[in-house]
Amino acid sequence: MRVPGKILCILMLLLHKSSQQQVFNDAETLYLPNNYDIGWMRTLDDNKLISDITIPGTHDSLALHGGPAAECQAWLLEDQLNAGIRYFDLRVSGDELKVVHGPISQHTTFFEAFNTIKEFLSRFQTETVLVRLKHSSKFPDQVISQLENDSKSWVRNDIPRIGDVRGNVVFVQKNSFHLGISLHETDKPGDYKVGNVGKKKDKIISHLNEAVETCRTGYVVLNYSSGTGFPFLRVDNSPKHLAKEINPWLYNNLKGAYEEKKKFCFGVIAMDFPGFDLIQMVINFNKQVGI
Repeated sequence: MRVPGKILCILMLLLHKSSQQQVFNDAETLYLPNNYDIGWMRTLDDNKLISDITIPGTHDSLALHGGPAAECQAWLLEDQLNAGIRYFDLRVSGDELKVVHGPISQHTTFFEAFNTIKEFLSRFQTETVLVRLKHSSKFPDQVISQLENDSKSWVRNDIPRIGDVRGNVVFVQKNSFHLGISLHETDKPGDYKVGNVGKKKDKIISHLNEAVETCRTGYVVLNYSSGTGFPFLRVDNSPKHLAKEINPWLYNNLKGAYEEKKKFCFGVIAMDFPGFDLIQMVINFNKQVGI
């Protein structure tokens, strides 16, 4: 795929290495810097729409179990929150809303995750967290009713301002789940299948540039840097193996864009196995002057 010249200039791959940065993580323990401010959203303008900012997220956020083909993350939900993740992708099954990755149980439920997020937001009331729910069939009516009546949940379709949803969960529509905001997705069907890493990188650049054009138009944009190698049964095609190659490359490209000192908005960037410094690089785009 040919990338336009000005776009390539914006998202160019820097020549220096990122080996000293933690851009990929597969360790279970999160180590935060002593001076790290968990509540990074406190500096955002209350009047800014959540569609106008750049948000670090995780793909298949609670896929911590099941071996190389199933695992997409290493940190528990609370650690992801503390590290700065503000978008979560949860796949659930059955009336009990058990969290799964495909057929593999992740040994928790949506409501356990939901309560963890709400407890975090009770401590860090400057923050807001986006949650996307995907059910393998249909959501129970009582769950929909419960969320509609939850005072700390944004279930309307209109895009809220930051000041409207501090301390709240913003739900995101997906398939049979019709509560919350809708997304503009840059990924096309099948983009998660990676047969050639170079082509995957081209797609990520294309999607991020589509996000730049779409942000601030009333849509929250969703981009994925994640993927699964194809064919699936090869060990070196696991989500972890791919993230180990993609994440340093993504960090360098985002750093190059950040150093352009322009007001970029990429929407949500959902990642597999992101390291702390990669998450902070995504957050940095909200610190540009005038963002």
